[in-house]
Amino acid sequence: MGLFSRLLNRPGAQADKATGWFEKATTDLDAAAAEFADLSDAELTDAASEVFASGPARETLVRYAALAREAAERTLGERAYDTQLVGLIGLLQGHIVQMATGEGKTLVGALAAAGYALQGRRVHVVSVNDYLAVRDRTWMQPVFDLLGVSSAAISAALDDDDRREAYRSEVLYASVTEVGFDVLRDRFVLDDEDIRVAERDVVIVDEADSVLIDEARVPLVLAGSSSIEDGDERIAALVETLIPGTDYEISPDRRAVSLTDAGVTRVEDELGVELFGDGAADLAAVNLALYAKALVKRDIDYLVVDGRIKLISSSRGRVAELQRWPDGLQAAVEAKEKLETTESGEILDQMTVEELIHGYETVCGMTGTALAVGDDLREFYSLEIVPVDTHLPVVREDEPDRLYTYQESKERAIVEEVVENHANDRPVLIGTSSVAESESLAQRLVERGIDVAVLNAKDDSAEAEIIGAAGRPGAVTVSTQMAGRGTDIRLADDSVAEGGGLLVIGAGRYLSSRLDDQLRGRAGRQGDPGTSVFFTSLEDELLTRVPEIQRFVSEGDETGRIDSKRALTLVEHAQRIAEGQNTALHRDTWRFNELMAKQRELVLARRRELRTENEAIDELKDRLGERATELAEEHSEEVVDESLRAVLLFHLDARWVDHLAFLNDLREGIHLRTFAKEKPHEAFNTESIRVFSSFWSDVLDDSVSTVEEAEFTDEGIDLASHGLKRPSSTWTYLTTENAFGSDIENIVKRIRR
Repeated sequence: MGLFSRLLNRPGAQADKATGWFEKATTDLDAAAAEFADLSDAELTDAASEVFASGPARETLVRYAALAREAAERTLGERAYDTQLVGLIGLLQGHIVQMATGEGKTLVGALAAAGYALQGRRVHVVSVNDYLAVRDRTWMQPVFDLLGVSSAAISAALDDDDRREAYRSEVLYASVTEVGFDVLRDRFVLDDEDIRVAERDVVIVDEADSVLIDEARVPLVLAGSSSIEDGDERIAALVETLIPGTDYEISPDRRAVSLTDAGVTRVEDELGVELFGDGAADLAAVNLALYAKALVKRDIDYLVVDGRIKLISSSRGRVAELQRWPDGLQAAVEAKEKLETTESGEILDQMTVEELIHGYETVCGMTGTALAVGDDLREFYSLEIVPVDTHLPVVREDEPDRLYTYQESKERAIVEEVVENHANDRPVLIGTSSVAESESLAQRLVERGIDVAVLNAKDDSAEAEIIGAAGRPGAVTVSTQMAGRGTDIRLADDSVAEGGGLLVIGAGRYLSSRLDDQLRGRAGRQGDPGTSVFFTSLEDELLTRVPEIQRFVSEGDETGRIDSKRALTLVEHAQRIAEGQNTALHRDTWRFNELMAKQRELVLARRRELRTENEAIDELKDRLGERATELAEEHSEEVVDESLRAVLLFHLDARWVDHLAFLNDLREGIHLRTFAKEKPHEAFNTESIRVFSSFWSDVLDDSVSTVEEAEFTDEGIDLASHGLKRPSSTWTYLTTENAFGSDIENIVKRIRR
């Protein structure tokens, strides 16, 4: 593909085709607006029900945009800007809309949801957490009511009956994880009345890049039949004494850790085992404990709260509720912290966020930073981007990065910058990448006599209040990642604007330029003045990915600042490397999950048929032969058929649980196939297909055994009395993606060399 073709095909380049026509339809828009302005509320509701009934597609979209603007102005006192209407059209055409912070995405999303609902569609508006889902629906409910569209919101606190009722609404607001968990819970229903998510039709994704890219690989898990993963305290204690550089080595990108020859010898001597012989289980435990020691850091990757491990979301800087690590890593970290090991349970079913989203007929969304992941959105979801201009020009000043030698010199420089601006009553927002860094900076500022509001994973209960006050004169706010905070920072008064507006300081570049841009975007909203600047040090985690940059440590001045343009270029390079690694990991994860997702859908399709049709029951009767004839003579057809259906459903569900366990075990060690010069993905697929090929036959065989051995009464078969019990309780949680994955493959490759 030539340069010109690549330019034409870059994300967002074809946006004019999607919405350019609408921007030229001002005459029609104004005419429709005048028509709807003369209607009473009741008449406007009636007009909404008919707006999509007839007429060319573009004409109906223009009329709906005018009607939606009128409804929002009447109910909320907010007249949608022309730019917001462009975003509305982009969503209604099934695109990802990029709108800057403060440009009114919440209203745009609500109007688009109502637009789809008025066309007879069912809409889920999904966000990153329950708080935003409930808040946004409550805020937008008057608009939905005037347009005659039913709406609801769900959160983790909602009981099953209210949850099912909420899903019957035309527009539902929810966090992506809550919808995913409900889809998993529906996996095992036996009665249609118990189904929560009847269909996945349209999804509008708020913070689309965060959900569709950053959270895409996160597996949502339904568990039952409580079990405990033991963390070996003896091994944890041994690993704690290992010396970096002598007993183990960390890869340059800090994503893998492995024992050295000396470390292997020491561990084998102290444990009295041969790690690469009969001690393979000990080797796995040592690797987990080593990973927990060297690469999983307290107050950066997790917190310890009330004797429990709480993971911190790397993309949002807050506690990731219900999330845990897989592969025994959770137990290893608990052993490291000398905590009681928590329940993991038997996995009954699981799916990734990406698989959940792929289950919708129509996917669209909005975010402030889509273009940076445009290629990923196109590759993984076949989605295109519509960039929307800001309502007013952005006058924010983005200063060049300031690079320092060490973390200490960087933090000192940040404090001096804050002190200087605070003296002029200028509000300052500092964005950090970890809880530890946020607390360190806050402590330094307090020691300089500055009151600081801290918003991090340890306490985000007053989030809206803290963010809302961050634009007041002299306010100093320190926060971990700002993505998904959902609250605008408004300048308190004209004096703040005259003083330069909000100063945003980034305490280091994030692993993604999108997160940088989301932090920057907190300043300069809606035409306000503002400034952003990033302070970076050679010790930042991002820069460890580019060893070359470490040679500039000698070029720091007396404050530790490095002015080399080449060094600043390498900072950008390090970020591109991190973004490329994330895309590669996403692609790698999906290659494993894609086949599992297809097998899961085949099983669910078989299950739906089994619940509503009798073909499988007839097949089981054929297998039973004379036993089926005896049952037909002794019992009514209804009792026999429903009993056989219950047996088949039980064994189908049980076989799927077994198959999932097999796949998870297979994947955990599949990268070792590299030793045999096999491609891990191909080996995984081959083994998975081989085992799955007998899935239904195994279900029938197990069902035959049950029916032949079980006592059959006039009420059928009491499955529980024959040991065929479903879990008495289930719960849901999230895991991180495989902790080792491609890293093991890379280690194996190094060993082979």
